Amino acid sequence: MLRASLASAIGLSTALAAGWIVFPRVLYQRQSQPVEFRHQTHAAKSGTAQCTACHVLREDGEFAGLPSIESCAGCHAEPMGTTKAEATLVADFVKPHREMPWLVYSRQPANVRFSHAIHVRRAGLECKECHAGRGESDALGPYRQNRISGYSVSLLTMSQCESCHRDRHVEAGCLGCHE
Repeated sequence: MLRASLASAIGLSTALAAGWIVFPRVLYQRQSQPVEFRHQTHAAKSGTAQCTACHVLREDGEFAGLPSIESCAGCHAEPMGTTKAEATLVADFVKPHREMPWLVYSRQPANVRFSHAIHVRRAGLECKECHAGRGESDALGPYRQNRISGYSVSLLTMSQCESCHRDRHVEAGCLGCHE
């Protein structure tokens, strides 16, 4: 009896460890960004902590996303420091006028749509309300991609979005976010 209980406990512990530790490491692949980027350093040196200084909404209200290499070239026409990331940025992207192939943390399924314009312009939300301290970090977190679906592990989950809408008494319904 004791032996069977012990075997069951060991089996259960092994299954839980595999599910919580091993499976996520197998399911998600980690990739590095093309260069190290430090939000905090750039905000301090540029004198602005405004996300929209680099990440802009287009005139049509759609999020333009990541800054173009022209934005980087304004300060980085020549290396400003001695780091490998700085040398790579200038030699591989700025000088040849080649856009940075950033890995996007928020790649979502095709049936999900999200409008930054509605959240920023109409609702008046600040970037940090959804993106937390990302702009204050001095290192980008790892990019993790689901090996099966190809989608990235996003910044927010559906339940977090639903909770925010519920807290603000905003009804979007399923078709407000899904096609």
